[in-house]
Amino acid sequence: MPDTHLLPLHNFHDSHGARFVAFGDWKMPVQYTSILEEHKAVREAAGLFDVSHMGEFHVSGSQAVEFLDKLLVNAIAALPSGRAAYSPMCSRSGGVVDDLIVYRLSSEAFLICVNASNVEKDYGWFHQQAERWGLDVEIHDQSEDFALLALQGPKAVLILQDAGFDSVSKLARFSHIFVTFMGVKCLVARTGYTGEDGFEIYTPINAVLELAEQLMQAGGSHGLKLCGLGARDSLRLEAGLPLYGHELSDQISPLQAGLEWTVKFEKVDFIGKNALSEQLQEGLKRQVIHFKLDGRRIAREGTAVINDAGVRVGVVLSGTKSPGLDCPIGSALIDSHALADSLAVDLRGHIISLERVIPPMQKL
Repeated sequence: MPDTHLLPLHNFHDSHGARFVAFGDWKMPVQYTSILEEHKAVREAAGLFDVSHMGEFHVSGSQAVEFLDKLLVNAIAALPSGRAAYSPMCSRSGGVVDDLIVYRLSSEAFLICVNASNVEKDYGWFHQQAERWGLDVEIHDQSEDFALLALQGPKAVLILQDAGFDSVSKLARFSHIFVTFMGVKCLVARTGYTGEDGFEIYTPINAVLELAEQLMQAGGSHGLKLCGLGARDSLRLEAGLPLYGHELSDQISPLQAGLEWTVKFEKVDFIGKNALSEQLQEGLKRQVIHFKLDGRRIAREGTAVINDAGVRVGVVLSGTKSPGLDCPIGSALIDSHALADSLAVDLRGHIISLERVIPPMQKL
């Protein structure tokens, strides 16, 4: 895999039997044992993911709050220190530039976690808007300073406590605290991307190996498993969580993706507000749905969705097998006028009816 970045823990993953794939510019573990085992571990016990490929920006300054409220669709001004918020970031057309998590560190300082594939694009977008508005804000790309581990599952809190992170048990969902580990400060957040309880730990790169080893040791009696991209995708799709470039993109708005709860029209003007307001007023022309299929055949990204007349009315955005439901699941972008129709996927001439479901699917 030429010209790919290696995770700081690459040798650690290799020694634990990881199978690697190219994921954007990164060489990432896709699985260690099997996707089924890793998925099941997260639902029933805990899984440890290395997501150090994600990007991190530090945003600060006397007008940092004003800047982020204009940049993002969600409201930031009322976010207390120690709390986090999820938000899409839109262009003027209402399409999504990226979706990200904002951690408020203090009254004038924020840590922003962005998607790995969008780091360069997002960094340019942040600076472009700050310059256009002339706001007092400093933006620094700290992506190469951080490693990021995600400990997810119902036993995650017990494992962190056994590893010496005693203060995390009372941490509320979408809250974060700083914890000292090996003499360095780590940001521990009760956030994640699996539909389960869990934590994401931002740590300096020089401490991440010791952290990973300590978590694996503490998690041994709790059923902790290392997990790769395969389980991450099946977990997030069961939970109905969007992946940028699939359920969200520059052609799919937060409203079309079912994320209207993130769009705070009542706050100050923000990028994309006019376009999103027009979508609401005129009605959404396309919407993202989730579905499951009978049988074993998976409807992959790009598969046509047709109505009962055989007319193409949409396209599959993501597809995989759900270990929890033991059947194929997926998401699709559907023309709104066809939402009441009987829908099916065309798998190379095999027409298979789809059943619409409302995530989280693991709760069905």
